[in-house]
Amino acid sequence: MELKVIKLDIPEGCNIILGQTHFIKTAEDLYETVVTTVPQAKFGVAFTEASGPCLIRTEGNDDELVSACVKNLQEINAGHVFCIILKNAFPINVLNQIKYCAEVCRVFCATANPVEVIAAATSQGNGILGVIDGFSPKGVERAEDKAQRKEFLRKIGYKL
Repeated sequence: MELKVIKLDIPEGCNIILGQTHFIKTAEDLYETVVTTVPQAKFGVAFTEASGPCLIRTEGNDDELVSACVKNLQEINAGHVFCIILKNAFPINVLNQIKYCAEVCRVFCATANPVEVIAAATSQGNGILGVIDGFSPKGVERAEDKAQRKEFLRKIGYKL
């Protein structure tokens, strides 16, 4: 077995959702999930089959974001993985609906941070062991940090 670290490409101003899934209708179902939850979102969806023709299936309403999803999945090179890249929307807007999609087994990350995928390669193929999402903590929140966090959440409308 060989371990690999794959840095994902997240276009400027976008968020990525990476997960594991299991069925050919995943791309269409994830498309429907995003478009009906956040209609103004621009997005791409890609899904890697793990049997039959083993193709990367795609959907979306933005060709550049679809292409970015495909590029990421080609780099990971593992079956039954999906990638969604969102613009004009945030993962918090769609994450629960994605988790409720019947084909979705797990979500590895939902972020705008830099992401590295830790993958294992065997004679059968590649699989995702986990992800590194962003950076390591630099300390513990102090009173002024807490006040800034609360102010920010209210400023962007996520809290009253």
